[in-house]
Amino acid sequence: MEKEFKFIIDTRKAFISLVDGLSIDELNQIPEGFNNNIAWNFGHIVVSTQTLCYVRTGIKSDVTDVKYVQAYKKDTKPTYFISAAEIHELKSIAIASIEKIQLDYQNGLFANVTPFSTSTYGSTLATFDDVLITTIGHDNLHLGYAQALRRAIKSNKQQSN
Repeated sequence: MEKEFKFIIDTRKAFISLVDGLSIDELNQIPEGFNNNIAWNFGHIVVSTQTLCYVRTGIKSDVTDVKYVQAYKKDTKPTYFISAAEIHELKSIAIASIEKIQLDYQNGLFANVTPFSTSTYGSTLATFDDVLITTIGHDNLHLGYAQALRRAIKSNKQQSN
């Protein structure tokens, strides 16, 4: 699963690069026709992977260890202006959380997981390998959405100039 972990980290670095190329106002902007922003999409992948890996698999009983989970969990949308400090912390958690998951994986923590179904993809994740593959798809789905948001923001900016 080494390649899968590398791919997740590479995707997150690409997302961080996208975030770094925008102002805090642009990260918080919700263009017409959208219901969230780039900052929310980024925060969402950060909290979702931790929740999928530890809570949905039955390794942990709740989300208390997942910082920002209430703001970015499934079925939420931005309810406040996301600060530069929060973005900075999310960027740190984005990589550190995957490195921790990888270490826990290498140490056998995920050898026995409780299978669960996802509403996003409508599939049952029976093994931790399934969870990692789903994480790759989920992260890339939201990266693509963030790229579409960036295009809409830049297009709106050019039209107003």
